[in-house]
Amino acid sequence: MSVALKVSNRVERMKRGVPFSITGFYALGNRTSVQKALSRLAQEGVVERVSKGIYVRPKPLPSMPSIKTTASAEQVAKVWAKEHGYKLVSQGQEAAYRLGLQTQAPMRTIFWSNGPSREFRIGNEVVEVRHITEQKLRWGNGPEGALLRGLLVTPPESVEVSNLKTAFRRLSLSSSETREILHKLSALPLLHAWQNKFRQLEQAA
Repeated sequence: MSVALKVSNRVERMKRGVPFSITGFYALGNRTSVQKALSRLAQEGVVERVSKGIYVRPKPLPSMPSIKTTASAEQVAKVWAKEHGYKLVSQGQEAAYRLGLQTQAPMRTIFWSNGPSREFRIGNEVVEVRHITEQKLRWGNGPEGALLRGLLVTPPESVEVSNLKTAFRRLSLSSSETREILHKLSALPLLHAWQNKFRQLEQAA
């Protein structure tokens, strides 16, 4: 079976609207042949190249089958991060808003990463990836990570202990989990300014 046919058969099994990396196809043949096969499929409209080395099978809109959509910029950013082994987490302002520490929602989608800063554009949608220090990426997408990032961009004096309680409640944490995470956060020099609020919350828990 030719490399082109192998690539075509693999593409047919890919879910529509979900981006995928070309590197997953390199086991089917030499790199040049795989690249040529996907390039041909893109020219035929079978797939669409949405970023360097990232493709997607267009997905027809249920209400208007003649109109096809591809992937979202956020999906592409996540595939890119996974492909290169980069960490990718929601920015601090997004975490603060979701936890109720701030009332204003971010105007655009921004991720923090240990990879290079860049933008992903799909149609009118723009997702920005900002390089940031490893310290601020600690605990990834876990509840500790969300709290860390939300607290980093929020002045302690603007938050009441009740607001902190709300933040922990939104993460559906048990009393023991709350105490454990408080201990972790209290040990971080980055959050030194929050120590007094942490003590108050621990006493109220």
